[in-house]
Amino acid sequence: MFIQIIQGTCTRQDELRALIDEWRRDLAPGATGWLGGTYGFTDDDQFIGVVRFESRNAASANSERPQQGAWAERMTALLDGPAEFHDCDDVTLFLDGGSDEAGFVQIIRGKTDDPERLKSMLANIGAIRDLRPEIIGGSLALEPDGTFTETVAFTTEEAARAGEGKEPPEEVRGELEQFFKDATFYDLRNPWFESA
Repeated sequence: MFIQIIQGTCTRQDELRALIDEWRRDLAPGATGWLGGTYGFTDDDQFIGVVRFESRNAASANSERPQQGAWAERMTALLDGPAEFHDCDDVTLFLDGGSDEAGFVQIIRGKTDDPERLKSMLANIGAIRDLRPEIIGGSLALEPDGTFTETVAFTTEEAARAGEGKEPPEEVRGELEQFFKDATFYDLRNPWFESA
């Protein structure tokens, strides 16, 4: 799987959402290898889109379509500044890999010098389910320099906040603090989802 993260400040949120809906209706049918996406806005007007493709080649083929280029120009014109793009070939899904039924999504961006350890922590499905049953699942997308974007789908924001108050086991707590100490958390209170 290949994930591209798109991020930028956007105060024209209704227009951007309508444009993404237009992409789903008009351009998605011709996008080879497109799997879906998770989208939303933070309270301080950050737009984040986490778009999934079968492979980098499929994403590149989509980008090369003339109609995709025209659509991308319209999208960036709706942003209040430049867009950031993060391309990730190293993708790990955990639990159920997320869900279009999630009521709340948290995007965590950080950097690690031990990506294999971070991936192995997420592979410990039993421990995650026991500690945080409100987590439906998610994805971890890694860039070559260790920058990561974790997308976590929750049943509801209320359940997520209650879960944050639980103390993890001591050995897990230390690792979590290490991985997330300098991370930035983006809360998508009204996420929406697209699937192929």
